[in-house]
Amino acid sequence: MAQRILIVDDAAFMRMMIRDIVSKNGYEVCGEANDGLQAVEKYKEVRPDLVTMDITMPEMDGIAALKEIKKIDPNARVIMCSAMGQQAMVIDAIQAGAKDFIVKPFQHDRVIEAIKKTLG
Repeated sequence: MAQRILIVDDAAFMRMMIRDIVSKNGYEVCGEANDGLQAVEKYKEVRPDLVTMDITMPEMDGIAALKEIKKIDPNARVIMCSAMGQQAMVIDAIQAGAKDFIVKPFQHDRVIEAIKKTLG
């Protein structure tokens, strides 16, 4: 059975890029969200194997959403996505329980490598 991935990013174009990469590599996209609040609700609903989460979003940022998801499921596997130069945020994300991070603009191989590593 294909592993299920929830994609979270406030930019539809970024969600489309990740959706494209993961679906071409045999993963199933089980949902999308465009802010942290939606991400937490979607997580409860679909219980994905993995979440790709943007850091900077309206309503609730990715780090706050990560913390909420970890309360629901301490074993949640989340990969953070950030633009260049957000190193401090990346460190916060790792401390909050993120498994890995990928930098925008996305490089296909790096995205797949992070997903494979995180899913084990």
